Amino acid sequence: MDGRVTRREFHKEVMRVGMVAAGARGAMALAADPVAAEMPKIKLGHLRVSRLFLGSNPFFGFSHGNPQASADEMKAYYTPERIMATLDAAADQGITGVWTPCYEHWIELWLKYKEKGGRLDAWIAQPDRQPMERDLKAAIKNGAKAICIQGCQIDGQVSKKKWDVVRGWLELIKSHNLPAGMATHGARTHLEAEEKGLPTDFYHQPLYRPDNYVREGLEESLATIEKLAKPVVAYKVLGAGRILPKDTLPEVLKRLKRKDGICLGVFPKKRDEIAENAALVRELTAQA
Repeated sequence: MDGRVTRREFHKEVMRVGMVAAGARGAMALAADPVAAEMPKIKLGHLRVSRLFLGSNPFFGFSHGNPQASADEMKAYYTPERIMATLDAAADQGITGVWTPCYEHWIELWLKYKEKGGRLDAWIAQPDRQPMERDLKAAIKNGAKAICIQGCQIDGQVSKKKWDVVRGWLELIKSHNLPAGMATHGARTHLEAEEKGLPTDFYHQPLYRPDNYVREGLEESLATIEKLAKPVVAYKVLGAGRILPKDTLPEVLKRLKRKDGICLGVFPKKRDEIAENAALVRELTAQA
């Protein structure tokens, strides 16, 4: 045995710990073996991917004050085996992309996952360390399908007016025929990137900005996204676990264009968040 949690075992565990909270209807849904579901698609450059992406902050214990679980709880829960089971559970729901940094232990896990037949297809790399070129080359070498430079790294250069540095990073990604994107924690950074003609294929925009998670940030971010012609993948959609999907996704998906996506991390210890999120995105996309 290789110690890997199987797809069926993962869903059984979610069902066991979430039975009471989920109620009878939720328990029946969790008990069923998952069936691959069609998810609406978008394009990041030439890459066709699901509109819903699996975020990875919980994998690494980046809780950002999440009221559902502390950093230590996340780290304890997300063993390598559970991360791989979570990737397969996402694939069962039609999710094709996971958004993670280029950490060495992640790359080792991703390569092992794919070698063992893992079904989730696309790693969207989010390099977040200096020297940036090292992380970019690691992503390129180890099978990333697209690369999106992390927001703090972009914001650090933009604050010093070093747009030429950002351009160089994006051009390196493009030179390897990969879709190139950039993130930010600000409201207008992407609009400035467009004004300067940076070679981007897509953007990564927070909805609730991590400095305060207030609603004013949500409105500013949605207003920016509405002005961008290129695809935008929204993150911090749930305010790092402060807001339930059912209480914000209907509003958010009404404002996003059909070309845009969302990235949601999950902590499925108490309920099957993956299936719930996927069902909402499918339903709300169809309604729109």
